[in-house]
Amino acid sequence: MLQQWHKMLETRDTSMLNQVLADNVVLHSPVIHRPVEGKMMVVMYLTAALNTFANENFTYDREFFTDNAAVLEFSTEIDGIYVNGIDMISFDDEGKIIDFKVMVRPLKAINLINDKMTALLEKYKAAHA
Repeated sequence: MLQQWHKMLETRDTSMLNQVLADNVVLHSPVIHRPVEGKMMVVMYLTAALNTFANENFTYDREFFTDNAAVLEFSTEIDGIYVNGIDMISFDDEGKIIDFKVMVRPLKAINLINDKMTALLEKYKAAHA
């Protein structure tokens, strides 16, 4: 189920999000106070997140699986700040992502990610207005 997700991260090809996400996907972000619902909105937010997180330092350090879910622990460094977190991913019967929850630590990393993602989302919204 995660092969396409890992391939997307490896290639940095965010157009693959449309293939891995279910239409009714829900994203729970550490920097947004309510769930983001629907493929179009989740693609926009995950694209901003991947452009923020998925740099040359990004690695998944450990992975835990059940039949229809996975927890992926990641680490990276952004602007000299160490970032550690987990992606909690649930899949539907077709293997598409239906729920994606991101948790990040430390607080300094969350604040940095919030600033960077806000700037990217504003650019995206301006380009599509």
